[in-house]
Amino acid sequence: MSGEYSKLLERAYADLPKTVGTGERFEIPKVVGIRMGRRTIIQNFGDISTRFNRDPHHLLKFLSREMATAASLDGARAIFQGRFDVGTVTRLLQIYAQRFVICPICNRPDTKVEKEGRYLFLRCEACGAKSSILPS
Repeated sequence: MSGEYSKLLERAYADLPKTVGTGERFEIPKVVGIRMGRRTIIQNFGDISTRFNRDPHHLLKFLSREMATAASLDGARAIFQGRFDVGTVTRLLQIYAQRFVICPICNRPDTKVEKEGRYLFLRCEACGAKSSILPS
């Protein structure tokens, strides 16, 4: 019976995926972008904003400001005027996550953006911290 168990165990290990995520609970999704003429289209923009748990319009506004270009939403896609590579968009998404998603106190992504008057605050649902968001 021990030999049969070993064979089953080896088969189970062989069926496991070779790469598993980084172990982090919050990962920035890989950007799927294409360039068509003078436009850059981010195909999985809806998935990215859902993962960030943020309004797609807020994320689009941030990216268009940082890239200094016009942008629009087309369903779950974002269309930017100009040619941008995926590395640039990925770097800007990391900046957005640090500024608008990750709690500066406990470093968890369980936050919500709240507006009080003219000011934006990041409220963490994990630790209860409330931090002001500096305008971009």
